[in-house]
Amino acid sequence: MLALRIHSLDPAHNLALEECLFDSLKPGEPGWFLVWRNGPSIIVGRHQNTLEEIDEAFIRESGIPVVRRGTGGGAVYHDEGNLNFSFLTTISRNEKAEFAPFMRLMVDALGDLGIQAELSSRNDITVAGRKISGSAQRRSGQKLLHHGTMLVDLNMSVLGRALTGNPDKYRSKGVASHRSRVANLREFMDPALDRDTCLRMVTDAVVCRCAGGEATLPPEVEARALELAESKYRSWDWNYGKSPAFTTRLRERFPWGAVDCRLDVKNGIVHTCRIFGDFFSSRSIVDIERILAGTRFVPEDMRAALARLPYPLEEYFTGANADETAAFLAGESPSPAKRQAPKTA
Repeated sequence: MLALRIHSLDPAHNLALEECLFDSLKPGEPGWFLVWRNGPSIIVGRHQNTLEEIDEAFIRESGIPVVRRGTGGGAVYHDEGNLNFSFLTTISRNEKAEFAPFMRLMVDALGDLGIQAELSSRNDITVAGRKISGSAQRRSGQKLLHHGTMLVDLNMSVLGRALTGNPDKYRSKGVASHRSRVANLREFMDPALDRDTCLRMVTDAVVCRCAGGEATLPPEVEARALELAESKYRSWDWNYGKSPAFTTRLRERFPWGAVDCRLDVKNGIVHTCRIFGDFFSSRSIVDIERILAGTRFVPEDMRAALARLPYPLEEYFTGANADETAAFLAGESPSPAKRQAPKTA
């Protein structure tokens, strides 16, 4: 795997570059390990409803851009004190995508700096019980993207203000709780070191552990990335999109993530369906949205439609129990707090 140190601080450009390199991967190639930083920005997960994840007034006043990434998971705040890393590789067709092999490399790299880190969950790394890194994945055929963040010296005060847009989410987690359970790596390094030195040390350590050499960016890839940044990652449709009208809303927080399913039901038929959340997925959620459209909104018909999906339900919601998730999407026995009844004229 070859390392690329990306010097741009533009989140739209950097995510476009990552996508272009990912799309160009071919089996048998060494793959890429990217290290990069963004200027102050909000990066939202692939399936999230952007306006419900952010404090829109605060980020507008602060001039903080919002960019959607191509992987699932929750919204995160980035600035120059946050190191991003991306593994772009290929796996065999029948091989299961795992988080742990990539995360162990990051844990080992921190160990090389004398920082005792550990895997605390499927996609988090902690030091002294506090989260310093989170990861997400995307798979396309035999191509696998695993990327994540490493908090080195992030501005925590902005983090606490920028991500307060979803009241349901923060009623359950609490902003104060969110801030208390994360930490910057600089807290665990020599206090005499300045931020730039800490960032350089962490970057060098992960590159040494994760790559067999370094390379420069191919010019043709850079040209494609500049175009993609403009056409996709700076577009309102991609970063915000339309929040559709709905008559019925199914919401639940599962151990593997939160799901917010919005249905426009007319005369007992689902006309449109949109699914939001901070879950991970190895398949396109659009499959579910399309297959439920045109279905009678009764449990047996909804379940029958879900049974016709091209892939098992747990591949659309990584870590899910298929029957439990089908029951939720079919609208079976929801609690009053989790379901909004159809509106009446």
